This record gives sequence, C-alpha cells and structure tokens, in this order.
Amino acid sequence: MDDLWHGLAQAFWLVVRFDPALVEIAARSLQVTLSALFFACLIAMPLAAFLAVRRFRYRRTVIAVLNALMGLPPVVVGLIVYVFLSRAGPFGVLGLLFTPTAMIIAQVIIIVPLIASIAHQSLRELWHHYHDLLISMNVTQFQKVTTLLWDARRALLTAALAGFGRAIGEVGAIMIVGGNIDHATRVLTTAIALETGKGEFAFALALGFILIALAILVNLSIHWVGKTEREGQW
Repeated sequence: MDDLWHGLAQAFWLVVRFDPALVEIAARSLQVTLSALFFACLIAMPLAAFLAVRRFRYRRTVIAVLNALMGLPPVVVGLIVYVFLSRAGPFGVLGLLFTPTAMIIAQVIIIVPLIASIAHQSLRELWHHYHDLLISMNVTQFQKVTTLLWDARRALLTAALAGFGRAIGEVGAIMIVGGNIDHATRVLTTAIALETGKGEFAFALALGFILIALAILVNLSIHWVGKTEREGQW
C-alpha cells in the first residue's frame, strides 16, 4: 500500500514540475493526434455533407460501410499501413515507416469513419430543414455542401472532438507503424505500455494522469458544445 501511495506521489510530482521527458511525450502525442484530426476532418466532413445532399445509387451502401468501419480494429489498420509502408510495400520507397507521419496516416484511417458518421447524422437532419429552400434557390452541389458545413459547425465540432478522443487513446496501430522509438515516435499510450512493462509505475501513472486529463477535457468540451447547440436552437 505504501508503494502505491509513493508511486502516486512521484507521478503527481512529475506532472507538477513538468518533467521534460513527460512534456516531450505529451507534446508529441498532441502533435500527432491534432495533425491526424485536421486531415481526417478535411476528408470526413465534406464526405458527410456530400452524402447528406447527394442521392446516388450506392449511397446507402456507402453510409452503411462508414458506420461499420467505426468499429474497425486499430491493430488491423496498423497492420495494413505497415504492409503498405514497409520496404516490400508499394510506398516503401518513401521511408515513412516508424515515423510520426506513419502514425498520422494510421490515425486518419481510424477516425475518418467515426467523424464522417457522426457528422452525417447531424447534417442529414439539417438538410431536411434546408432542402426546399436550397432547391428553390437553384444552388450548386458545392454551395449546398458549404452551407450545411457552416451552419452545422457546432455539431461538426462535436464530431471532431469525438475523433480526437478516439485518436489520443489509440495504442495498437501506432505501436505497429511507429515502433515506439524514444525521442521520435513515443507517445502517451505507447509510453504507458512500455513503462508499465519496465516497472516504472510512477512515470506510467504520470503519463496516465495526462491522458485522463485530456480525455476529461474532450468530454467536457463535447458536453459544452452540445449544450450550447441545444440552447441555440431555442
């Protein structure tokens, strides 16, 4: 019991005094995750808006596939990205394996279906309200998409925050494609796994505190955005 309290005290002290190794790992985690979130939103949100306004033959199939991919196992994504980026793979010549770029690619693949599915639900409801107006104005598909994206920006922020929460806690895929290399690709989740295996519980707990704080911050942000969105509708 004393060892537990001692470990917690050490972990708390590491966080309070901004231990350089701790700050480096946390900063890299945010860099990778925010980069992945940016590119994922560029792909997912226009796709969600397009699916809301455009009717085509396999539209329902595409939506069903997106919903199904929300539960895509991250280790499978990591394995696929590893195969494509390895020396024997089609993109091996780029030398991206075991770099932050490979980790960003894996996270983008993981969170695009999640963001697109959540965003599509909100945009589909908004399209029901805007359909007659925009059709009567004879606007282009691009104008329809941009109008929906702008007016649903609060709901889209909720989708983005959900994607961030999924990405920041991911360990399987980025362990495979990143290699957990010190001062290069080590992030919060992979560092926690490594330090726990080494028996460095204080440092692992400190990393865990930061990860939990980020998760709580994201959940509070989602709650606040959802609350302001509901208030804005009254």
